[in-house]
Amino acid sequence: MREAQQITATRYSELDQIDRDNVSHLRLVFSFRSGQRGAQGAAPLVVGSRLYLLTSFPHTLFALDLTSPQPKVSWQFTPQSDPIAAGLACCDRTAHGPVFDKGRLYFSTLDGHVIAVDSDTGRMLWDVAVANPHQGETLTSPPTVSGGRLVIGNAGDNFGTRGWVVALDAATGRELWRHYTTGPDRDVGITQGFAPFEASDRGPDLGSRSWPAGAWQHGGGSVSGPSLYDSELELLLHNTGPPAPWNPEQRAGANRWTSGVFARDPQTGAARWFTPLHPHNVYSWVNGTANIAVDRPWSGVNRKLLLHADADGLLYVLDRGSGEILAADPLLSPEDARQASQDDPSQTPRSGVQVRDICPAWVGAIGGDPALAASTGILFVPITRLCMDIEARPASYIEGTPFMGANVRVHAEPGKERGGLVGWDLGRRKAAWRIDERFPVASDALATAGELVFYGTLDGVIKAVDAGTGKLLWQWRTATGIMGQPTTYRGPDGRQYVAVVAGATGPYGLASQYWIDRRDATAALGLAQSIADLPAPTDPSGTLYVFGLP
Repeated sequence: MREAQQITATRYSELDQIDRDNVSHLRLVFSFRSGQRGAQGAAPLVVGSRLYLLTSFPHTLFALDLTSPQPKVSWQFTPQSDPIAAGLACCDRTAHGPVFDKGRLYFSTLDGHVIAVDSDTGRMLWDVAVANPHQGETLTSPPTVSGGRLVIGNAGDNFGTRGWVVALDAATGRELWRHYTTGPDRDVGITQGFAPFEASDRGPDLGSRSWPAGAWQHGGGSVSGPSLYDSELELLLHNTGPPAPWNPEQRAGANRWTSGVFARDPQTGAARWFTPLHPHNVYSWVNGTANIAVDRPWSGVNRKLLLHADADGLLYVLDRGSGEILAADPLLSPEDARQASQDDPSQTPRSGVQVRDICPAWVGAIGGDPALAASTGILFVPITRLCMDIEARPASYIEGTPFMGANVRVHAEPGKERGGLVGWDLGRRKAAWRIDERFPVASDALATAGELVFYGTLDGVIKAVDAGTGKLLWQWRTATGIMGQPTTYRGPDGRQYVAVVAGATGPYGLASQYWIDRRDATAALGLAQSIADLPAPTDPSGTLYVFGLP
């Protein structure tokens, strides 16, 4: 029986042939140029002797035969696409899959489809549209497999789309349930079984009553990042994005249930608990970072924990069963960036006033998904250090058009590097080590049993560092920026390989596109000027690079 060598939700691999002693000998084994520009955020997936690669939009899914020294394409599949979606890709990291289960590959598309294909032949089994790009909705994360269901949520906060999460039957694509993140209880899936930890989150129809009249109908709160399935507790955990519009004056109230973490019953979607992280969220901090589940001692008691590295730069540790916040520790050191306070009226965006030096900027302090080495209790977190100047302005909702309400300029702090990687000791609740990077680190981290951590940089370097010390052990330059997830697998020959797809994705990908004027302080919501010194790629095509030992 073939098995998928998928990296776990902790982004940790048990493979250890490549380790801290021999990683310096890694060399390029082969590369595969997709010819497709744009958001290359999907990690390659290996199942048996095939490697599957999904390109940026408009997507093509390639199957490469790994039994050949220079792998050849076994088959490729290109679904039909709606070109309007290309203009909606803005502020969310994109990683559409594929994922493997029971002989099938599942992936999402930017223009709102979830597709199943036969992993052997590439034959399409079903194709279901779940999001409507003409309303500003897109899909930016892969579906999560949970007990015969596929779960996925929408992106589109900046277009005023209303957040939702949907479950599909994995065999047929039939919609099983759909619940929203704003609105009355019946829409959100709140029933008598809903038990948030804080009493202030209990009460009828808070998802509509905590908004100005009707504003929840286009209030954001997307589920743009991946969901997490806890099979032991039978819970589906997902984040919710910021409220819309960015102008906080137009959405007085707590704006439930945006900017927090939901736990749901995976069979029905019914809400079990919700923990708010940023009620009202005046800075529109994004919330798409993947969560990590781990069971470990906390304050002397074994607990089921949820680790959430948040856009505000804090690591939130929650109890998975109840949603109780056990800790909120600063991942950024005091000298890294000044922490904005949402409770300080002088730092609240308002019309006609430019509020300066809000840190972190809207894009958040977490550049990519963290990785966890559970045996050592070290969490490896990609970091972004940027601040912003912001001025609120009136916004009018028109379906399918930007619904922002803010003028934004993003900048680095003078004398500070713009990114890094933090090795965070969960037991000691402090950094074990830190690495500075010239640019924001927008790739995910990968940890391995070889005591290594892999990550990529915006200027196109894949690096391996010692998991215990953060010491740089190996690096290799690609032709364009790395903003996806490095992965590792055991090939048909029994040897371990490391793979990464280089190519622009997410907000930094947009900011680095050739047609963006980086002299414009507001281009790409202010990000373009913040990375104006990023070198142009030598080849903008999304390209797969695979490395191995001699």
